[in-house]
Amino acid sequence: MLYWNQKKGVVSMYYGPSGGFFSDFGFFGIVFAIFFVLFICFFIFIISQGVREWRKNNNSPKLTVSATVVAKRTEVHGKHASTWYHATFQVESGDRIELTIDGNEYGQLVEGDQGSLTFQGTRYLSFKRG
Repeated sequence: MLYWNQKKGVVSMYYGPSGGFFSDFGFFGIVFAIFFVLFICFFIFIISQGVREWRKNNNSPKLTVSATVVAKRTEVHGKHASTWYHATFQVESGDRIELTIDGNEYGQLVEGDQGSLTFQGTRYLSFKRG
């Protein structure tokens, strides 16, 4: 808080009894500032994870392997009901890979379908029956 010192003829800053800047904001101001900083850190962390996965996928080779569709599932998020579609493929080695796919692909896949799966890292590219 600013105040006028008549003896010295200057404007001075008063920090309150504790002498700290945050004393003017009180306890709730400090708690708000802490939560705000934590929210920003969480937001940056989520964005960095997405960028890391995107970069990893771009640096991965595009692979085409023989595979069988062994499972499908949906995941609904939020009150606006955004839906994520997933399919699990089993490759010749016996390993299983779950990939996120779009709704059109999800509707065309049937459990038990066999064909060629093309993917790049964790990114689904295509599945051709046959």
